[in-house]
Amino acid sequence: MAGLALLACLSLLAALAVGSLETGLAGFVDFLCGRSSLAAEVVLRLRLPRALTGFACGGLLALAGTLMQTLLRNPLADPYVLGISGGAGVGALLAMLSGLTGLLLDGCAFLGALGALFLVFGLARGDNSWTQARLLLTGVIVASGCGAVVTLLLAIAPEARLRGMLFWLMGDLSQAVSPWASLAALGATLLFALPFARELNLLARNAETARTLGVSVGRLRGFVYCVAALATAAAVVTAGSIGFIGLIVPHLMRLLVGSDMRLLLPAATLFGGALLMAADTLSRTVIAPEQLPVGVLTALIGAPLFLFLLARAEKPR
Repeated sequence: MAGLALLACLSLLAALAVGSLETGLAGFVDFLCGRSSLAAEVVLRLRLPRALTGFACGGLLALAGTLMQTLLRNPLADPYVLGISGGAGVGALLAMLSGLTGLLLDGCAFLGALGALFLVFGLARGDNSWTQARLLLTGVIVASGCGAVVTLLLAIAPEARLRGMLFWLMGDLSQAVSPWASLAALGATLLFALPFARELNLLARNAETARTLGVSVGRLRGFVYCVAALATAAAVVTAGSIGFIGLIVPHLMRLLVGSDMRLLLPAATLFGGALLMAADTLSRTVIAPEQLPVGVLTALIGAPLFLFLLARAEKPR
């Protein structure tokens, strides 16, 4: 855990030091001492909010992915499995087509994410009960429907707004102004999830075993599903659709710290935040002064890494 915390701090320092404008050591000294200079203003006003927002969104996605894989007992589950990203995308693109920006755009994206969440739970519940398979299938169908709506909106979008819409869909932290809402969402998610670590450990083994040992499995599943979904919605609203963080990080952290949720949840949060900060630093420096969507970088990093993990997995005897 100390090593992961150090890695997150190093990623933060790299994010503050690297950019199209060379700040140098003097810029850091000015920033730390509160002195006014161009380098200090760049670090304080642009790089620090963006880096902290990246840490919060990466932590939210990794935490949500860990919860989803544990509850669904599916190693391929990720934060977007319930169609939340698609719902947020529909809401955000509708807002962009209407000319809305800022908090209004974020509000529309969040309403779209909540709408997709309620739709999935409503359709999956069926005869007053739901199963993991039904929830997964319903989420996939809702996500496919949202994807079709997103494609339609892109097809009818004017050229002037198409680039911004595409960047949002691929993940973009360039519009990050204040990180406090995202950090508060991350803190609240950890605060709600960590007290249930023991119950999640039992549920990860077997639902019947957990029920026998006094865990209210139905309530636990519903509560943690909602926590994971809202965490995903908070990340997607802030940074758009950023893939592979919630899929890869839980696997890596299980190899590092094991499957005990008391360690796995904070470990995934730290590493997910550090990874997204590092990817965002690369996205704005690789072809500086131009910027790449950070979601492209996470996919380029995550896809070969996931294939490597599959290749080195122990074969059944």
